[in-house]
Amino acid sequence: MAVDNDATALELLAQRLEHRFADPALLQRALTHRSFSADHNERLEFLGDAVLGLAVSHLLYGRLQDAPEGDLSRIRANLVKQDSLHQIALKLDLGSALRLGEGELRSGGLKRASILADAFEAVLGAIFLDAGFDAAQRVVQRFFADVDVSAQAPAGGKDAKTALQEWLQARKHAVPQYQVVHVSGQAHQQVFHVNCIVPALDVELPGSGTSRRAAEQDAAAKVLELLLQQPVRKKTTRTTKKTVASADKVADKPRQSPASGKPSSVKPVVKKTAAKKTSVKKDSTASQKTKT
Repeated sequence: MAVDNDATALELLAQRLEHRFADPALLQRALTHRSFSADHNERLEFLGDAVLGLAVSHLLYGRLQDAPEGDLSRIRANLVKQDSLHQIALKLDLGSALRLGEGELRSGGLKRASILADAFEAVLGAIFLDAGFDAAQRVVQRFFADVDVSAQAPAGGKDAKTALQEWLQARKHAVPQYQVVHVSGQAHQQVFHVNCIVPALDVELPGSGTSRRAAEQDAAAKVLELLLQQPVRKKTTRTTKKTVASADKVADKPRQSPASGKPSSVKPVVKKTAAKKTSVKKDSTASQKTKT
C-alpha cells in the first residue's frame, strides 16, 4: 500500500520553507513520486530546475562581482548538483512528507539522493507557480546563505555534465540540451533514457540511468568522451601531413655521402663535365694562337 502524506506533514514542511501556500495542492504534487500517482512531480521538477538555476546565477552574480564567467559557471554547477540538493532536502526533512509507491518504499526510496534532490526542485517549481520567482528566490537564498561561494571554493570532482558544459563554453559553444526519450520499467524500477544534444557540433548521443539526472550524466559522459577524442585525431592528421612534407623535402635534397657528409657523386659528375668543357676551350685557344 502506498503511503500518503497528511495535512500536518505538509504544514510543517511549509513552515520550514517559510512559505505559506495559497494553493497547498501544488506542494502536495511536488512531493508526489510517479510510483505513487499519475499526478506526480516531474513537471514541477522540470520547472524548479530552471528556477533554481536562475536563482543561484543571480546569487553568484551579486556576491562574486569580479569573477569571470567560467568561475561563475563552475561554482553554479557545484551548487546545483545532486549531492548539494540532497543535503538541502535532508535539512528540510522532505522525506517525512514524500508520497511514494509501495515498491519504491521497500527499495529505500525515502533515503535515495536522486528522489530527494528532484523533490526539492519540484518544491521550488511549486513555490514559483504559487507566488512567483521572488518567493522561490528567497527560499534559495536562505538555504545557500551559509554555503561557500567564493571563487576559490572547491568544486570537488567534476561530474560529466559540468565538464561537458565547461568544455563547450571554453570554445564559445552553447550549453548542451538534454531530452528525455522515454522511461521504461516498473514504477519502482524505472530506467530513464535521455539524449544529450550539442547542436553546434551536430552531436547527439543517448544515455540511461535509474533517474533523469543519472541518465543525463551518462549521456554527457559519452558526448564528452567523443569530443575529447576529436582533437587527438586532428593532431595526428597534422603530424602525418608534416611528416609527409618533411619526407618530400628530404627527397629533394642532394644525397649525402655516408662517410664524409658531402654531396654524393652527382655533383662531381657535373664538375668533371665542366672540367672537360674547360679543357676543350683551352685546346681550341691554343690551336688558334698556333695558326696565327
